[in-house]
Amino acid sequence: MNRFFLIIPFFTVFAFTYGQSNGVDSMTRLTVDDVIITIDLPLLSNKNKTILILYALPNGNNTEQTRGRKTNNENEWRYDIQHIEAQTRFIRNEMKSANIIVAYLENKFLSWPAWKAAHVNYKDKVLAIVDTLRGLDGARDADVYLNGHSGGGRFIFSLLDAYTEIPRFIKRISFIDSNYGYDSSYLQKLQTWLASSSNYLNVFAYNDSVALYNDKPVVSAKGGTWYRTQQMINDLSSSYHLKMIRNDSIQVLSTMDDRLSFLLKSNPDRKIYHTQQVELNGFIHSVLIGTKYASKNYQYYGRRAYRTERERD
Repeated sequence: MNRFFLIIPFFTVFAFTYGQSNGVDSMTRLTVDDVIITIDLPLLSNKNKTILILYALPNGNNTEQTRGRKTNNENEWRYDIQHIEAQTRFIRNEMKSANIIVAYLENKFLSWPAWKAAHVNYKDKVLAIVDTLRGLDGARDADVYLNGHSGGGRFIFSLLDAYTEIPRFIKRISFIDSNYGYDSSYLQKLQTWLASSSNYLNVFAYNDSVALYNDKPVVSAKGGTWYRTQQMINDLSSSYHLKMIRNDSIQVLSTMDDRLSFLLKSNPDRKIYHTQQVELNGFIHSVLIGTKYASKNYQYYGRRAYRTERERD
């Protein structure tokens, strides 16, 4: 068992322990100022490379809801729309040659856009979060994956704001219907970062520009991820050749090596498909796309390839 005491500028002092017993993965919770970080830590093998996934929570969800569990209670529907913990187990089972650490990032507002608006010094705070996590034993040399759903994308963009150039240790950026904050000011940073052959960017979006709730638009014509994704495609296609890989209810535009991918859900019935993009193996695919494990034993937007704890029991 290891114990650390850290003092981070603008943050509180905190202590935490982590470890595994009897071969069981551990969950560790850190309270850092008004941010709660829950770390899903597996047994670490020195023989394996380590991947540290920062998963920024969606608007309205706490960590337990995002981790997920099976429920038949309609009032607990948030527990059954993400299942990041179960999807993580699936990924670990496929990528046995990697140590997969997942850090759930939650804030007191349950909204990363609201959190950013409340902190003038948000850049210092997001940098401290990343530096703290990279300082853990076992994670110091880890490849970092930035990931998030819904408002969680604002954490990713906040981090991009804080860096003059996206650092080399960040190897994958995934927006699962969460790129609301994109504009062309991020293009140069993303282009420079994508110049490395080891870096991956994938974007999931559904056509929310036509989605209705109670016969009213869910977002404005330019306010949703569909519009922002089209903007990203237009911006990046000037530097990267995107080929149509799939064209049915899901359109997939990708470079030949899958380092840049856009997964687009059509919406002829004008429904809301916001959470299904995560639930239906979206987190799995965001991590595995471009690897030899992609679309093996699962299909994005197919039936759930993972099993919840209750289903396992």
